Amino acid sequence: MYRWGKIVLLAGISLVVAGCPKGRTNFNQGRKAQELQDYDAAFEYYQKALKTDPENVEYKIKFDQARFGAGEAHTKKGLKLREKGELENAASEFRKAAFMDPSSVAAEQELRMTMEMIDERERAANAPSEASPDDDGTELASTPPQLKPLSRAAINLKMTNDARIVFDTIGKLAGLTVIYDPDFPARRISAELNDVTLEQALDIVCIESKAFAMPISENIILVMPDQAQKRRDYEEQFMRTFYLSNTVQAQDLTEIVTGLRQLLDLKHIQQLNAQNAITIRATPDQLALAEKFLKDIDKAKPEVIIQVEVLEARTDRMRDLGILPGQSASIAINPNSTTNNNNNVSTNLNNSPAGTVTLNQLTHLNQNDIALTLPSATANFLLTDSTTRVIQNPEVRSLEGQPAKLNIGDRVPVATGSFQAGVGVGATGGAGFVNPLVNTQFQYIDVGVNVEVTPRVHPNRDVSLKLQVEVSTVSNQVTIGGIQQPVISQRKIAHEIRLKDGESSVLAGLITKSDMKTLNGWPGLAQVPILKHLFSDDNRSSDDDEILMILTPHIVRMPEWTKANLKASYAGSESNVQTKRASEMRAPQPSPVASPSTKEQEPYVAANAQAPSNSEQSGKPAQVRFEPRKLSLKTGETMTVGVEVDNVSDLFSIPFLLKYDPAVISVEEVRHGGFLQAGDQEIAIVQKVDNEHGQAIISATRQPNTAGASGTGTIIGIVIKGLAPGTGTLSIVQVSAKDSQQRPIQLLTSEASVQVTP
Repeated sequence: MYRWGKIVLLAGISLVVAGCPKGRTNFNQGRKAQELQDYDAAFEYYQKALKTDPENVEYKIKFDQARFGAGEAHTKKGLKLREKGELENAASEFRKAAFMDPSSVAAEQELRMTMEMIDERERAANAPSEASPDDDGTELASTPPQLKPLSRAAINLKMTNDARIVFDTIGKLAGLTVIYDPDFPARRISAELNDVTLEQALDIVCIESKAFAMPISENIILVMPDQAQKRRDYEEQFMRTFYLSNTVQAQDLTEIVTGLRQLLDLKHIQQLNAQNAITIRATPDQLALAEKFLKDIDKAKPEVIIQVEVLEARTDRMRDLGILPGQSASIAINPNSTTNNNNNVSTNLNNSPAGTVTLNQLTHLNQNDIALTLPSATANFLLTDSTTRVIQNPEVRSLEGQPAKLNIGDRVPVATGSFQAGVGVGATGGAGFVNPLVNTQFQYIDVGVNVEVTPRVHPNRDVSLKLQVEVSTVSNQVTIGGIQQPVISQRKIAHEIRLKDGESSVLAGLITKSDMKTLNGWPGLAQVPILKHLFSDDNRSSDDDEILMILTPHIVRMPEWTKANLKASYAGSESNVQTKRASEMRAPQPSPVASPSTKEQEPYVAANAQAPSNSEQSGKPAQVRFEPRKLSLKTGETMTVGVEVDNVSDLFSIPFLLKYDPAVISVEEVRHGGFLQAGDQEIAIVQKVDNEHGQAIISATRQPNTAGASGTGTIIGIVIKGLAPGTGTLSIVQVSAKDSQQRPIQLLTSEASVQVTP
């Protein structure tokens, strides 16, 4: 039996050794990795340990902790990489986070957002001028239409005529269509425009004609009377939701909404406390200013750590020295009693009441009838010297404008409420006793170090503190109404101070000092210098209590104010809130025009040597092209495509033959482009359109005896119309461009693709 027992024991030990150490070893390794914050390694070790023992609860808990920590670590790393612009590496980190912690919704959201950013970047790099492939035409418009004139050349115009004619002239110079409100009145104005942009020209003419112009599409503008009702009827509005990141309370959103209403005169604005967001429906200019306002104020509030150091030093001294003799003696006469000397027993001889003496008895008094009580003496030799030091060093962190409280100590109950006296019956049936505890409530008071502070951070890193510091202790107990109540000693200060970051404010001088001297002894002898210690008791006590408080603020977060936040923005007039781009405020750069001296020398140069063109000097070939190169329109819809030249020098005339598919599109109109008008010169446009055969002969020529135009710009604008669904091309097959000396100019040609949809 003994041998079989040893065999069973060895077999059990072998099984334990063979099965347990592998999982436990991995578990211990995972715990060490977790302590080092190596969550990836901890995740692997805990996962292996859990596979060996899937029912182990300890393994499951540690595995879940490591999985959460690993997912959070990879998510934070991905956010940092994305801030640096490393989108691919950031996406890889988010994938790891989602793999390790499938329950992490944040990792999935950040991964999806990062992939969208990668797609947008690739689309912008590969086809910046093309529409997004995801845009199927059903997406809601997010911005108002932007004017895209055929020509951005400087406008020079001087004329006195009806406002409609002035607007039409500006539209033809820029290649735009101008339409009018039926109520737009006829008004004769005088316009003198010198080297202004299209937007500036429209603004100037609108002011002179008391009109308001707004784009309907990229090449159509609407002109109407500048009236409040007309603006309400025609001004388009957009809706946008702004999500704020740094508001803490609903009151913060309310203040922002109130400010937007007052500043921008917004009527349709809604705050969403649950989403920490604001939704606004307004004009594009109002939305742009609201966005600027929210970017300026949606900053993280400053945070401050206040170090509070409290030092309380208390010293108690007491001295009780001397011999206090008895201060009273008594003599008692009792003739009614006699004392037996044998057993010291007193007997009453006359059976008279105790304490009564008759006159007859006074004549028979002896020494046994008089009792003398002598005083006793007490010798006191006591010296007490105690010192107490209490040090508190708490820290409290608070947001700007938000009160923070710190209580370190005990909560002491204090009886409150009503006290109703009740009378009970005594044991003898007579007057009873008073019961004061009939209805009593208790209130708890914080005793210890109590700090309440509200910081305010200034831009120069100063900190204003509105604070209240209290140091209290229970010093005694008193009985009130039959209840023992605490006596709380208090040191309290409430004030407002302003300190620099890291500057300390020392509050000293809270000193309580009490001295008490008691002399008890025989009169006369108690004042004798030497004998007073034998005939008196001298009791002296001294209590010193001093409190020192030091407050030191440390700024741990400041608002991130940038130059863009401090920069002012154009906001229009009081009745008309609007914005303008900086480019719209500048004057355009005029196209270079040959000087008279150059024209005089041109024949000499032509006779002696060929002057190099701008294209030859820059190394880029001159070309004529369509803008845009890809068009998409619906059946019956019209669109304007510009014919532009690049890198030309001294272009005087440009006749060409245009080819297109007459079954798909037709040419409706040919407009001025503005490039050949450089120098405020009139141009002649000759056109012959044959929509039946799908061709058009177009020629644009400057006035005789004028220099040609150089550079890049739009020659003409061609209005096409979609006839039937299909795909066609616009191509220039023949070009005979010449300069001011009637010399041919070599131009490269290109094509444009047109897609017509039902």
